[in-house]
Formats: sequence, structure tokens, C-alpha cells
Amino acid sequence: MSKKVIQVYDRPAGGWGALKSVAQQIFEQGIPGKGARTLLSANQPDGFDCPGCAWPDADHTSTFEFCENGAKAVAAESTARRATPEFFSDYTVQQLSEKSDHWLEAQGRLTHPLQYDKASDKYKPIAWDAAFDLIAGHLNTLPSPNDAIFYTSGRTSNEAAFLYQLFVREFGTNNFPDCSNMCHEPSGFAMREAIGIGKGTVLLSDFQKTDAIFIFGQNPGTNHPRMLGELRAASKRGAAIVSFNPLRERGLEKFQDPQAMGEMLSGQATSISSDYVQLKIGGDLAAVKGIIKAVLEADSVALRNGLPRIIDVAFIAEHTSHFDTFVKDVEAESWDAITTESGLSKTQLQAVANTYMSAKSVIACWGMGITQHKHSVATIRMIVNLLLLRGNIGRPGAGPCPVRGHSNVQGDRTMGINEKPSASFLKRLGEVFDFVPPVEHGYDTVGAIETMLADKNKVFFAMGGNFATATPDTELTHRALKQCALTVHVTTKLNRSHLICGRDALILPCLGRTEIDVQASGQQAVSVEDSMSMVHLSSGINPPASPHLLSEPMIVARLAHATLKQKSKTDWMGLVANYDKIREKIAEVFVDFSDFNQRVKVPGGFHLRNTASERIWITATGKANFYAYQVPRDLPIHKARQNQVAPVFNLATIRSHDQYNTTVYGLNDRYRGVFGERRVLFINKEDIAQLSMQAGDWVDLVSVAEDGTRREAKRFMLVGYNIPLGCLAAYFPETNGLVPLSSFADNARTPTSKSIPVMLSAHIEECPA
Repeated sequence: MSKKVIQVYDRPAGGWGALKSVAQQIFEQGIPGKGARTLLSANQPDGFDCPGCAWPDADHTSTFEFCENGAKAVAAESTARRATPEFFSDYTVQQLSEKSDHWLEAQGRLTHPLQYDKASDKYKPIAWDAAFDLIAGHLNTLPSPNDAIFYTSGRTSNEAAFLYQLFVREFGTNNFPDCSNMCHEPSGFAMREAIGIGKGTVLLSDFQKTDAIFIFGQNPGTNHPRMLGELRAASKRGAAIVSFNPLRERGLEKFQDPQAMGEMLSGQATSISSDYVQLKIGGDLAAVKGIIKAVLEADSVALRNGLPRIIDVAFIAEHTSHFDTFVKDVEAESWDAITTESGLSKTQLQAVANTYMSAKSVIACWGMGITQHKHSVATIRMIVNLLLLRGNIGRPGAGPCPVRGHSNVQGDRTMGINEKPSASFLKRLGEVFDFVPPVEHGYDTVGAIETMLADKNKVFFAMGGNFATATPDTELTHRALKQCALTVHVTTKLNRSHLICGRDALILPCLGRTEIDVQASGQQAVSVEDSMSMVHLSSGINPPASPHLLSEPMIVARLAHATLKQKSKTDWMGLVANYDKIREKIAEVFVDFSDFNQRVKVPGGFHLRNTASERIWITATGKANFYAYQVPRDLPIHKARQNQVAPVFNLATIRSHDQYNTTVYGLNDRYRGVFGERRVLFINKEDIAQLSMQAGDWVDLVSVAEDGTRREAKRFMLVGYNIPLGCLAAYFPETNGLVPLSSFADNARTPTSKSIPVMLSAHIEECPA
């Protein structure tokens, strides 16, 4: 058991601590020699794409780019440990359920397909053919194809995702809940109507040209470490970096590049943020509107005095709509509302506005600190409004940059993993594969849980991920899955979701990104799309963890073959024999993928066209649209505080540094000074005193939800931290159960995991029976 230590971390992000952490992970996984060789093959022309985050590579052709979390992901996948049938014979599912998420992950790679045996409460081996026949039997006896739910993780390759959505639509449904529903759904929704495309417009090269980078609700030091290299270079050449974050995060303050020997040997580090703005949780919309208000006020002064305009009048006139309505709304908003709801002073906001106005080009980045709120769509559109004011879209060094998580979450959406597909996409898909796709919209993640709760006997199929742990309202989600007739999980390692079984349950082990994939025509490569729309190949270098593993494309093809039989005109086994054939079909369906096989085999791959970056606006108005939103004063936190006498705090769920999404690599959070413990609650020291408590005390959290349901998370240790008054932070998935299923972003339905109203009480240890 790790020793529990809480201490101040005053060193830079990266540095020797990062190198030590990676070395420790490699040795813990039992792969010292193999691990180093594998890491050196990540993001190389003949190697594999890092299975970690979706941040692009500076040079996908020659440079090994160090990343601590990517190294952890690679080491975890390449582990020498194996979870064999013998392992599962030693444990019942109930016994496994009592283990921690960290322990489950640490058992190693799965080696055989497994079927749940209810009589013994154990998983037992099953042959692949029998597994596919079992799934097909369940699917083909459903009253309707819409009684099947097909979840997708963002680590699925383009080829697997394309085959997956094709199979599911030939089966007859658009039920595609995916991880985008839980993270960047608001980004896509907000930007499509604002600028005509749901993706960011910048390239990595724009970070070398920009004058200012605004970072909202993001902690790159933990979640996208490679981004720190771009921020370091921008800082060194004098670009302004303004970070908006309730928590003081070390990666946004100082960074020591492990590849910069001069910094490593001298102990020096690079300052990242030129201005660190600690606003209240959920206060970003108010803050950005305050910056806009200051810009417009400065522009009015310039206009009255005959000085050059602050805003880009020509750009606004030629390229935007609804500007006048937007300006009236901003002018009508009071500074009192802006400062109250943002938690920032007018002076602070004016200073940031001055930085914005003095920059010729500005990039705005954001993460899930923006997207997981009730008002997330409005907040993102306000950020886009800020960029539009000075023409900061469609020119070098400028534009919106939503920073996505999983390595191919953006590519999966491009390939058609979407519960609300466009009519034009369905028409073309049907033409290429000679069938009539379903047009009825399917279930997103929240909708999938709701329908599984309301109607038993569904089939739930997960292509990767950890659905039961990643989703909100944990108790309800688990109940929903247990009501299914069949649950199936395609995966590389054991996780919590595999223990929340339907009446029938299967675990199907697949190849990882680092492993060699050989099909009938020889060794294969898959493709992925990063956060900046670069598409490139990924080819594993390690032997498979077991001879019984199948690739994700092969799993989909064999499932389609078993389920659809003569109903399908698609040559499933022919496509999967050579992934070039899959890419040929992708090119037939998507215009942007013409000559796919030729373009993707060029080292570094190719960039997908982005119309907004060309100032072509595919919107209803034919222009980029300004959107007006009042500063919200009726969010869940406002309503909760109106009805309670005791203090109500606003809780944001966050990752630790030894974690990637739901995968927990260890029990340390180095940059926040937490070691050996995950059940911690970050809180302002003054709030601890107001509660008549002390740091180190243990508390229980109870959510204050509009539905009146009592949701608890018990036994969390108070940790004094630099965070605004009234705000809290704790790790997920430990606090996911506090998020009501009914609490999600307006329009985008993303769970509000970054703004949970909660009350605290002293934890009382229960007496043993």
C-alpha cells in the first residue's frame, strides 16, 4: 500500500520527475528493454500512433516527442502481465467487483474471449465463433434494431470505426452513443452553427506564428503533456499565454522540457502563462463576455476620437452575421453581473482584454473544463465571438482549438460514429454499399442509459472504453447495464464495466495500437485523425499479447458476417483481409478522403480540408454567426444555493496525473502534491476554516440535485489548495455518481461533470458488524 503524503509541489512540470515516472512505469510493467524500444517507435513513420491523447505531432516523420502520459499508456498496453482464463477461474465477478480500478487494470492483457457464467459467477473461455453466434442470436431476436446500443471509444481506428458504423446501419439503427457525448459534444455543436464546421481551425504550425494563446478550462500538464512543448516554444519567443482555470495547475505555470538538456542539467525551467486567471468554476462565459465588453468599449473610444478601430470592421462586415444584435446584448450586460459570476474584477478582465487587443493573432484553446457545464455551448460560442471580433479565424496564427482527449475521438466522428447522421452522409453510404440506411436519430450516451433503464432486455455492445465508469449517475448506469439481455465489451484489459454484467455477457480481447496486425494480405496499418485534422497511419511493432486476439476491424467484420448473413451485400471478410480495401470504400463515401491510400502513406499523412480556416462558412446564413447570451444566473449551482442554509459548493471532477480518462496507472498526483491516495477533495483553506474543519479531515459529499435524489460519495480527505472560495475539485470516476443523469449541457447533452452542487459533512466511520 502506498504511503499517503500531501505536500506542496513547487518544481516545474516535466523534468526529471517525468523521466523517473516513465522509468518506474516501464519496470512495473515488466518490460524494461521492450518498453524502451516500443516508446522510441511511437509516432514514427513505420511505427504506431501513441494510444494516449489526440494532440498532434510536431513532426510525424523523424522526431521522438517525449510525453509522460503517452509513455504510461504505451507501457500499460505493452505490459508483460496477462489476465488468462486461469486468472478468471480464481475470482468470481463479485470478488473482482470489490477490487479497485487500479488493481483491475494492473492484472494485464486479456488473452482469450470470455463468457460470463451466472451459475458460478465467473468468466470462462469461449471460442470466437461461438461468441459471434451468441451476439448474432441476441441481435436477430430483438423486437427492433433500435433495441441494440452500440457504444464507441475514441481509441478505435478510422478503419474499425467505418466498418462498425456500416455494420450497425446495415443492421438497422443509428444508436451510436460514444465518448464524444461525454466530452467535446458541445464544441462540435457550438462551432457547426457558428462557423460551419465542428472542428478546430488551427494547425500545429499556427502555434509558431501566434501572438497570444488563450487557454480555457484545460490542464495540459496532465492531460496533453505534448502541448507543453508548443506552449514552451511560444513563451520563449515572447507570445502571451493567458490561462483561465479555477485550480492553480503547475503545468500552466512552469515547464522543464525533458528533451532540453540545457534546462535539465541547469535546473532551469520555462514560464508558461504570462497571465493566470483564476475564475470561479463555470465563470468562463462571464469572463469572456467581460473581455468582449472591454474590447467594444475601447473600440467606441477609438471611433469617437478618430483613431484606428480595435475590432476588424472589414472582416465583420464581409464574413459575419448578427453582429449588431450581439453588440446590443453585450452593452446591456452589467459589469456587476460579469464580475460576480466570473469571480474576477473589472481590472483583471481589462488587463486580459488589453492582451487580446495588442495581439495581431490569437489562438483560443479549451478542454472539458469548458464543455462539461449546462451552459457549455453558450460559453464556446462566446469564445468564438471573441475570436470573430478581430478576425481571428481563417488566418495564420489564429483560430479556435478544442483540444480533444482520446487519440482518435475526432476521427471516429469523421467516419460516421454519430447518433444524428446527416442525410447527405446516409445517402452516399447507401449508394456505395447498396442498402437503405436508417434515418431515425439514435441514442446518445444519456439517452442510451435512459432507454436501458426504462426498457429491459436491450443488447449493449461497447467498442472499447469503460462505459460503466465513465458515465454519470453511477448507480443508475449500473442498474441499466444489469437489465440488459446481453452486454459485450471489446477491450485489451479488464475494467469495471466488464463486471457490470447483463444476463449474458462477453469480453472480447483485441489487439492494441502497439501490436502487429496480420491479415490475409499481410501486415496491416490503421489510420487515425488528431485534434488538428491530420490523418496518418499507425502500424504496431510488438507481437500480439496472445495468439487468440483479433483486431477491431476483424471483430466487426466477423460480427457483421455472423449477424447479417445473406441480408448484406458487403464483402465483409474481403474488406478486412486488406485494410487498403476499407480505405478505398472510405474514399468513395467521403470526398475529403479521395486517394486515401496514396495520401495517407506519405510520411506524416495529410490534412483534411477545413472550410472555416478558408473563411468559407457552411452555415444557414453563409457567414460566421455571432451569438448573444446573457451571463447565466440560473445554473444548477444558483438554484441549489437558493434553497439551502448550509454552504453549497461547486464541484468539478478532474484527473490525477497518474490517470488517463478512466484508466488509473497509479495513486499519485505529483503536480498537485498528492501521493498514495485518490479519495481527496481540493478546497480553499478559508473554506476549510469556515466549516470548522482542518486539512486532513475526512468528509462525505452529497449532491444537491434538482431531481431531489440523494447521491453520496463517502470518505474524502480535505486538501487545502489554491482554488477560489466556494469551489471544489475531486477525481473521477470516484465522484461520477454525484452527477445526475438529468443534468447535462443545453443542446449538446454532455453530463455536467465540471459543475456539481454539493454539500459537505464530517465522515463518521461505520462500526464493524
